[in-house]
Amino acid sequence: MAVTRNITATYRNPGKVLRGLLSLGPREDRALAYLMAGCVIVFIAQMPRLAREAHIEGTELNMLLGASLMAWVFIAPLMLYGLASLSHLVAKLFRGQGSHYGARLALFWALLAASPLMLLNGLVAGFIGPGLELQIVGLAWFLVFGWFWIGGLIAAERTPE
Repeated sequence: MAVTRNITATYRNPGKVLRGLLSLGPREDRALAYLMAGCVIVFIAQMPRLAREAHIEGTELNMLLGASLMAWVFIAPLMLYGLASLSHLVAKLFRGQGSHYGARLALFWALLAASPLMLLNGLVAGFIGPGLELQIVGLAWFLVFGWFWIGGLIAAERTPE
């Protein structure tokens, strides 16, 4: 199924979509592609906010974009690999039967699937700025991301290795 169809299906049932992705077999290249696509989209979502910040504060936009690129495309993937591993170990404490790959895929897919709300968050931050609207959109993204991640992780840990 196309990635965009899987993203829209995730908003209905994240566990079912993740089980479908896991049924394709363990492909680390696919998981890494989801992770990198999610991180690049988060970087793109930061651009309006950074442009607003650079304009208001009179700082150099390229410097802010470079720092954000470094953070989201080079550092965040490493941290997300560690977080996925930690989530798998916690799931093992609760009798999870899945694999490290399933835990990675659950986190990476959640980041990619929740990216439309992250893009909306970036637009609100760039055009409206700090305020109640930004907090509402940020909370919506956080809750949806958490729902996708936990729902996917439960599905992944219920699938035996």
